[in-house]
Amino acid sequence: MPLEPDVPADTHINYDDAVSYWSSVPATVDGMLGGFGTGVVPKVDIIGSNAFVRRLNILQKSASGDQLPRHGLDVGAGIGRITKDFLSKICDQVDLVEPVKNFVDQAHESLADLKKEGKVGTIFNVGMQDFTPEEGKYWLIWCQWCVGHLADDRLVEFFQRCIKGLQPGGYIIVKENNAPVEDDFDDTDSSVTRTDAKFRELFTRAGLDLKLVTKQTGLPRELYPVRMYALRPATDVEPSS
Repeated sequence: MPLEPDVPADTHINYDDAVSYWSSVPATVDGMLGGFGTGVVPKVDIIGSNAFVRRLNILQKSASGDQLPRHGLDVGAGIGRITKDFLSKICDQVDLVEPVKNFVDQAHESLADLKKEGKVGTIFNVGMQDFTPEEGKYWLIWCQWCVGHLADDRLVEFFQRCIKGLQPGGYIIVKENNAPVEDDFDDTDSSVTRTDAKFRELFTRAGLDLKLVTKQTGLPRELYPVRMYALRPATDVEPSS
């Protein structure tokens, strides 16, 4: 979308417009993925996320059995696709954060069996800008295809709240499209696609260290490239092996 010169793209974000748009979208995988839900995208996305987490070498549990429960947080969870197909398989229990009511209703339905098994915890019907994670609870906070709905300063504040919500040694994962040259505002859903450089700048501002970054492969060529960023608080000490 053409923008006024020298006006930052994120200043055009309107949260109410974003919720209004997504409230009009079908609560289906195809709806969540902007019409790409019936092709290769859902499968290659999960494969890529699995491979990325394995590269972090965090999946093997302690032989002593004294570690904290592996609580996960699925941010901007939609109908729970990522929780169902991925996070529930690597976490002991997953909480979800989603502002759109009809998506939350569908998530309760599609995740009902996992809820009975104890793999799904609380589904918070709230937006990122109003959510504060429970302090020290989460082993993994997963933010995918959602942070473009927060302006830069609000996103930094959200990351800082997430830092407080991490267990010792926990990770924040951000998986998002990258604009090639400059941040790109989309007035359809009132979101910004950020450049890789902008994300790195915001991570630093929030007090996060980038531990691993990988580009998602196998996506349709017409999509902006997608990168996965593994982040830990800058004050963290690396765990001994």
